[in-house]
Amino acid sequence: MKKILLINGPNLNLIGKREESIYGNKSFDDITPELEKIANDNGADLEYFQSNHEGDIIDRIHQGIGNIDKIILNPGALTHYSYSIHDAILSAKIPVIEVHISNIYARDRWRSKSVISPAAEGVISGFGLEGYIIALNYALKL
Repeated sequence: MKKILLINGPNLNLIGKREESIYGNKSFDDITPELEKIANDNGADLEYFQSNHEGDIIDRIHQGIGNIDKIILNPGALTHYSYSIHDAILSAKIPVIEVHISNIYARDRWRSKSVISPAAEGVISGFGLEGYIIALNYALKL
């Protein structure tokens, strides 16, 4: 059975409540049942982890070594400066799909730089919560 880990970084626990003009009014809990159904229908196990702490995210990536096939990662604001998450991805050797709810290239200039992207297999940005569905379908096919 394929195992996929979905990791959300800082402040993503507040999706649906924060900056609705950017992130929309649906919470991550609204999309979770659909993600779980897609995974189950494809014989995969989907695990979810969210943390507002960089070190916890790094630890969770490390824990995936040997038992996780793909990671879907939305690093939140850590996208722009967490070289330690970048290094954890490379060290773990688990393929990562980077996801962003908003289009990071259409926002503040500093948000358009991702230090995570060079370590990721690909990036999905700007499709709202639908980006997680796109990433999951990609992860299931490969």
